[in-house]
Amino acid sequence: MPLLLDIAEHFFITDDWEYQRLEPRGILRMGFTGDNGNWLCFLQAREAQRQIAFYSICPLRVPEAKRLLVAEFLARANYGLVIGNFEQDWDDGEVRYKTSLDVEDSELSATLLSHIVYANVTTMDRYLPGIVAVIAGSQTPGDAVSAIEASREPDLSKS
Repeated sequence: MPLLLDIAEHFFITDDWEYQRLEPRGILRMGFTGDNGNWLCFLQAREAQRQIAFYSICPLRVPEAKRLLVAEFLARANYGLVIGNFEQDWDDGEVRYKTSLDVEDSELSATLLSHIVYANVTTMDRYLPGIVAVIAGSQTPGDAVSAIEASREPDLSKS
């Protein structure tokens, strides 16, 4: 069975991403530029467990005094998200968005990888202005999430 990291590396080469392979940790590191900012991403392959995770690291560290407010924002955001979740490190204020796959009994494909990578970076890009607004104190967590989610395309599956 091919290594997950090799499959991921092939995806990023084919999709024209610049990245660094960090051995022996099973990590690919790259940058991403969205409409609302630039940030670091990394893919981690857990070969023994046949799991893969992709992370977008928020370009801002949350100051200690704002971590509870940002945690509320992230919890409110996570409630409506289907693919992936936001995480916050309480010790250093890092915020990241994680998407992952367990492919223990199947094969990792470029299509599956594309779904978790692009769902990830588009979600970080969408919610980044809300994180910034909460840190700056210009919006409450609830107002920031409401504003972001009000701009979403309508869900036609509920019609």
